[in-house]
Amino acid sequence: MAEKKTKQAATEETTVVEPVKKEKAPAKKKAAPAPKKYSQDGRYRLYARYAEEIVPALMKERGYKNVMQVPKIDKIVVNMRLGDIKDNAKSIQTAIGELGQITGQKPVVCKAKKSVANFKVREGMTIGAKVTLRGLRAYEFFDKLVSIALPRVRDFRGISGKSFDGRGNYALGVKEQIIFPEISYELVEKLRGFDVAVITTAKTDDEANALLTKLGMPFKN
Repeated sequence: MAEKKTKQAATEETTVVEPVKKEKAPAKKKAAPAPKKYSQDGRYRLYARYAEEIVPALMKERGYKNVMQVPKIDKIVVNMRLGDIKDNAKSIQTAIGELGQITGQKPVVCKAKKSVANFKVREGMTIGAKVTLRGLRAYEFFDKLVSIALPRVRDFRGISGKSFDGRGNYALGVKEQIIFPEISYELVEKLRGFDVAVITTAKTDDEANALLTKLGMPFKN
């Protein structure tokens, strides 16, 4: 009897009950994000007008067969020269702060790469600041430039349409920063200008001219 019990106990110890594996539920597919829609009365109204009105109009006028062929604003570069106040750190910070207020983005400080004795420039000295705007920020700044800032210029009669570089890019100069609503005239230390370069994906100046005109650039010729 003792031997039978030991054999039975041995068989009970060796038998292992395997747990029942639960079947994994099929993974749920993530829904594709809905495309963003921008209203024509909001912050990105110019981009909304570009996507809804200007692109179809250019495709019809220019005979583009694909939406990707339609030119658009690639980026806008705003450059301010600070060589006249290179020895005044406080004035440099004030000018950089004004450029940041105008563009809504932190400027990049440009320093001299080598020393030039005739201009009293030492290597590493701050001589300018620039901001590169892309995507929606570029369209927002362009909208503010053509609809608010430029019309505030005294005796404004439009800008020259001959400042293209031959590759579909346009540049213009702004003489005073006070034409932008972010700058308060009472707090301005010195009237200062800057350059604005509008870089487009157009292959020719004619295409870029048509694009900027529809975006609201007030060309006079």
